[in-house]
Amino acid sequence: MLLIPVAVGLGIWFVGQGLTPDPNSSLFGARYDEAMELKARLGSALLGLALVQLLLAAWMYGLLPGSKPAPRAVPLAHRVTGLLAFLLSVPIAYQCLSAYGVETTSPRVAIHSVTGCVLYGAFAAKVLVVRSHRFPGWTLPLVGGLLFCAIALLWYTAALWQLNGFDTPGLT
Repeated sequence: MLLIPVAVGLGIWFVGQGLTPDPNSSLFGARYDEAMELKARLGSALLGLALVQLLLAAWMYGLLPGSKPAPRAVPLAHRVTGLLAFLLSVPIAYQCLSAYGVETTSPRVAIHSVTGCVLYGAFAAKVLVVRSHRFPGWTLPLVGGLLFCAIALLWYTAALWQLNGFDTPGLT
């Protein structure tokens, strides 16, 4: 069962390696620089949803200082924002793969490509852990944390790079 997330990540890697990049690929009709700008904005919205997910999870686990126990609506809100985050990630990832494939031309691009594959492997892992009751209790927060970190790193290596004038602090 744990091989499924690894297979998902590796599958995306190999598919991305085998694609012929098409820089003319569009995202909701936007091409080239406009598509990159749109992906940066959508990626920022995705990071915002991931932050909401993190706060809701912390509330559900009683980790928010000074907060009362989470009301019954919090788990539903967590699931809904998670679904929205996943749905928002798909067109971004599709355009990245179709326009660029999986690249390792620079440290920033290599980190971004690997992390994109890890993101969907982590998502598959989270779905498996949520659906199965055979994993230890610490597994779900670990996988959820990995998912959040992947989204944050993807944002750092692409959206921040785009919105910061093609510069990411610490990466070239």
